[in-house]
Amino acid sequence: MTTRRRKFSAEFKTQVVLEVLSGRNSIAAIARRHQLQSKLIYQWRAEALENLPLLFTLHKANPESEARIGELERLIGQLTIENEALKKASQWLDRQSRAKGRS
Repeated sequence: MTTRRRKFSAEFKTQVVLEVLSGRNSIAAIARRHQLQSKLIYQWRAEALENLPLLFTLHKANPESEARIGELERLIGQLTIENEALKKASQWLDRQSRAKGRS
């Protein structure tokens, strides 16, 4: 008989690790409540603590990427304006061709 491995979302793992870090309950109690093995919770906690410093470095944007983002946002704005102008021109030409068809 084979047992299927359960998969846990990042959100669930985060919730469990935060419960452990809050210190309100023991790891054993949290493991029982969520029907997990304590070893798994210890692994998640260790991984979370190991990667915690990355949280504060990932969101620091460098000046080059900020400039590139600004450039792309301006380009999107310009293309949006051009797109709207082309839609209006297309509608106007459509009305003109219908008017000539009726005459």
